[in-house]
Amino acid sequence: MNKIINIFQGLTNLQKVLSLIILGVVLYGASTSLSYSLFNQFRVTPAPGEDLVSSLPTPTNALVEDPNEPKTENCPLNGSKHTKKAKEFWEKRRPLAVMIENHIEARPQSGIASADVIYEAVAEGGITRFMALFYCNLSDIQVGPVRSARTYFLDWLGEYDALYAHVGGANTPGPADALSQIIKYGVKDLNQFSIGFPVFWRDYQRLGHPVATEHTMYSTTQKLWEVGAKRGFLATDSAGVKWDDNFVPWKFKEDKSGSTTTKITVNFWESQPGYQVEWNYEMTTNSYKRKNGEPHIDLNNKQQLDAKVVIIQFERESNANDGYPGNVHLLYGTVGSGKALIFQDGNVVEGKWVKPKRTARTKYVDGTGREIEFNRGQIWIQTVPEGSKVSY
Repeated sequence: MNKIINIFQGLTNLQKVLSLIILGVVLYGASTSLSYSLFNQFRVTPAPGEDLVSSLPTPTNALVEDPNEPKTENCPLNGSKHTKKAKEFWEKRRPLAVMIENHIEARPQSGIASADVIYEAVAEGGITRFMALFYCNLSDIQVGPVRSARTYFLDWLGEYDALYAHVGGANTPGPADALSQIIKYGVKDLNQFSIGFPVFWRDYQRLGHPVATEHTMYSTTQKLWEVGAKRGFLATDSAGVKWDDNFVPWKFKEDKSGSTTTKITVNFWESQPGYQVEWNYEMTTNSYKRKNGEPHIDLNNKQQLDAKVVIIQFERESNANDGYPGNVHLLYGTVGSGKALIFQDGNVVEGKWVKPKRTARTKYVDGTGREIEFNRGQIWIQTVPEGSKVSY
């Protein structure tokens, strides 16, 4: 050993550097070979016909309501009936909002059918985006593809003081700077940029064929609620204020099916026919089936999306003019009042939406100013530019 040290000390500086590099390469090769040998020795080979289990997170259904228990409790978001045990469970958390994209290449999406309330508006270029709110469904729901935040969705989010799951967002300084507004508004933020794997992951084969990276981000509701809890975003905040202390539920009623309005066609931007929505009323279920050219399916259950109440609200649309390339960032006049169409029971009420301030609860009223009572179940709220064509 001393002889080797003496030889090394007698080398020039260049020779010493080269010797160390060679030694490092040899040691790396030896360690790699040893690791591979150990891996081959202990790895499990699947039996013939047995698939390897995916390492990706998958949804579970560990929490299921007992069908034998009476459903006496109202979900505060959409009035659906649940058991007392379900209410005891959901009261331990706050609502969760997830941004889910609606690009043609992202369809069918996962988890929308399980949401309590869904908001839909154009994100940019006539392409709509969803904000799905989850609260009363006890299952662990796989959701995606998750996409970025937009400023007007924050205004609707403010009505629930909900957790907000998204992947980045508009951040150009100006009126559409959603990421700065998230901080300013004190949103319970679950930005994928600050969380990462395994709460969020990318599934490049979710549709059985490759898609662009932006159409691949996934999570599950349970994982998102768990992260929220670790960040202190519980049903009650550190000041002792419960999320629903200032929440005003909508009013609900029992179904009363009809058939005077059986088909609704909604245009967001007429220049983008791929995002025109058609709702078809089904008397047997007293609900509306959604189509985007073809039946709009939830990838989780392979069922067509089905809403009990469809609301179309008309709002002023404008460009943010914030210097972003193409001026694609949009603004909507979410505060104030405007025309609204409320579809339920196979009928339509031509009324108004009313939202006096950003965090105030949006109310929907008829021509006399009386608040409209909704059927119990999934509520779908579509915001379209003033003047958009809606036929029914």
